[in-house]
Amino acid sequence: MSASSEDTPAGFGYAISAYVLWGGLPLYLKALEHLPAAEVVAHRVVWSLPLIGLLIWVTGRTADLKAAFRSPKLLAMAALTSVFISINWGVYVWAIANERALDGALGYYINPLFLVFLGAVLLGEKLSALKWAAVALAAVAVVVLTVAQGSLPWPALALMLSWGGYAFCKRRLPIGPNQGFFLEVAILSVPALAYLVWLGGDGAFLGEARDTWLLMCAGVVTAVPLILYVNGAKLLRLSTIGILQYIAPTLIMLVALFVFGEPFGPARAIAFPMIWGALALYSVALIREARA
Repeated sequence: MSASSEDTPAGFGYAISAYVLWGGLPLYLKALEHLPAAEVVAHRVVWSLPLIGLLIWVTGRTADLKAAFRSPKLLAMAALTSVFISINWGVYVWAIANERALDGALGYYINPLFLVFLGAVLLGEKLSALKWAAVALAAVAVVVLTVAQGSLPWPALALMLSWGGYAFCKRRLPIGPNQGFFLEVAILSVPALAYLVWLGGDGAFLGEARDTWLLMCAGVVTAVPLILYVNGAKLLRLSTIGILQYIAPTLIMLVALFVFGEPFGPARAIAFPMIWGALALYSVALIREARA
């Protein structure tokens, strides 16, 4: 997937819609907080598969999938990305259910800076002084939270590491993003279906009508934002995408504070502004690179 050299109105529409939907996802997950995280993730996988499969069939990309299923190396890479995304989903569902949505916002705020760090360490990418300053400031913010709270903000770090690992490996998956996502959910559907069969009557599906309908919507809330994002990213500059991605964690934070009533606390009152400062430095660096 390559970004455009110019921003387009359609690109803004797709991307902003995707980030708003991701930002509102905690509201959906909160309605399922009484269910085990593994069960919710399993339904996200199972119900996403037919949706993304239909999209690929409509867009005529089935030949790519046939070639992918004949490539053991490509399947192995897709299996790796599927592990990362399943961990990310599981931790996120758990965080929302256990009043740790602010940690979720923190994890997605610092993720872009973590990807910058990965690029420098693993790929030898040269970073500007502003980007190094942004990474350092974010790291200090995590230390502040750890010291003040007496423990690591592990949900935030788990989300950062899992999504960072997913994004890093996904870039090296030699197939389109939609086809790659289909491969991932196809691989995950095997253990997901096995788990749901094992649950049997103990699962929530086909129990209460409310839970059944919510679980059936899992594919929509999972696949639709991704499809919107993929299409938007093609019609926007990379620098624009880099700045727009802060919409989702900001909305997650607002939902956590004003809908879920999670406490902000003095530690977060120090750490979050530091993260915002780091993101401001990172954004300035992106804008300078785009202009150059």
